[in-house]
Amino acid sequence: MKTWTIILAAIVFLTVSCKRNFDEPNPDMMTSASYWQSEEDAIKGINAVYSGLNRSNNYYNRWMHFVYLLRSDEGFGSGGDIGLNNNMAFAFTSNSTGNGQWNAIFHVNYRANQVINYVPQISMDETLKKRIIAEAKFIRALNYFNLVVFWGRPPLVLDVLSPTDYPPNATPQEVYAQIEKDLTEALVDLPVSYGDADLGRVTKGAAHGLLAKAYVQQGKFNEAKNALDWLVTGEGASNYRLMENYADNFKRDTENNGESVYEIQYKENPTENGDDDTNPNINLNTGTSVAKFLAPPAPGPGFADGAARRWIVDAFETERTVDDKRDPRAGVSFLYDYADERGPAFTMVYGQTWQQRYGTNDKRVWFRKLLNDDWRNEENFSSPNNYRMIRYADILLMYAECLNEIGQTGNAYAYVDRVRTRVNLPSLTVAKPGLNQTAFRQQIKHERLLELAGEGWRYFDMVRWGELANNLDVLKERDADFNNFVPGKHEWYPIPQGDVDNSDLTQNPGY
Repeated sequence: MKTWTIILAAIVFLTVSCKRNFDEPNPDMMTSASYWQSEEDAIKGINAVYSGLNRSNNYYNRWMHFVYLLRSDEGFGSGGDIGLNNNMAFAFTSNSTGNGQWNAIFHVNYRANQVINYVPQISMDETLKKRIIAEAKFIRALNYFNLVVFWGRPPLVLDVLSPTDYPPNATPQEVYAQIEKDLTEALVDLPVSYGDADLGRVTKGAAHGLLAKAYVQQGKFNEAKNALDWLVTGEGASNYRLMENYADNFKRDTENNGESVYEIQYKENPTENGDDDTNPNINLNTGTSVAKFLAPPAPGPGFADGAARRWIVDAFETERTVDDKRDPRAGVSFLYDYADERGPAFTMVYGQTWQQRYGTNDKRVWFRKLLNDDWRNEENFSSPNNYRMIRYADILLMYAECLNEIGQTGNAYAYVDRVRTRVNLPSLTVAKPGLNQTAFRQQIKHERLLELAGEGWRYFDMVRWGELANNLDVLKERDADFNNFVPGKHEWYPIPQGDVDNSDLTQNPGY
């Protein structure tokens, strides 16, 4: 009997001792709770949030630009990546389309949430603490601005989740409310500017600008105007100006200039061939690879996975400058046979003429603003050219739009005039005086098309202007991809099916 008692006790002991909690922290590894101890930890933490924005191939390093540019009527998938081409032509069949961008955004969001949740507990300089938290809130708001426009109903993840947390879909209204909250709180603690050591961090002006974009996207024009006042007529206005040379907004040597409200920063990788594409086992890339994928194809310097539609360069021909020249923004925004108005024999493409590379009958068009053809004859996977996300010209055009929508059309002219006269077009006051609200609204659409061509805001504008619902026939004429567009479905991407299958999320309509 005693022997059986001992055996039973041993079995019970072994059974209990083998029950392991696999969710408990590994004592040999640093945890989130144990990391956040010092001011240095806080600085490294917010730097990691910025790193997630600019170093992930699925975010602003490459793929998000394709979503921005090619999903609109400006561009299309033009290379050998059939999956990309179908994605941008609304011809995808998988509910995992956009999965890479979705995951990259939530990866950055996870980092931002750590800063927002853990930095408050650190004993450190209070002004710096508040600034770091504000920077993280701006980036979280930017993440959700992308999510709500392209996916519509993402989960609101505002804490550092455990593996057992399954937040449900939020409504677009709930997402926008959180964006507004994050940015309203952030702008209080963000500085107007930084010294050289911190150049590129989020500023108060950037928060005002993104907040205005969130309001405008919802049709909240009074609120948007109030957010823009600080930048246009308020204390922040003296910090910004339009550059005399429009092209200076897109060159490596004139980054972070007076027109820049927010830029994502890049620098060329310091080691030879040290980028992720050619050396997959290292992660040294401090540049962006998007230029290589947007640059013109062989016999040229890039892969040309995304191209622009011809109609948009034709739009620049509708009006001449005051000295009877073509709108100079055309050749700055796009590479094509007449980027130099004199034609293919004068249009330069990375050190050769268009005629030398492509002949005289090639009518293809390539996005130019993210390229480096002004200073080198090839592209690699480590471009140092910053992405100018929000420019002051954009701010002025939004301000004019807000004034028009709240019934102050006459006051709106001055801000459009500043943008037009910078490129030597006649002022709108002279060219088209006395427009009513409806006509001025159409003019704003034209002004934004030309001023911001190839910068990524076109799809956002199309969504908020109702182009996808009310102007689909025109879109089909401009861009054959829209023949595949299904109203009520393709306004949003599908939520990645793997996330739907393993959470409390529900799929978007039509998928």
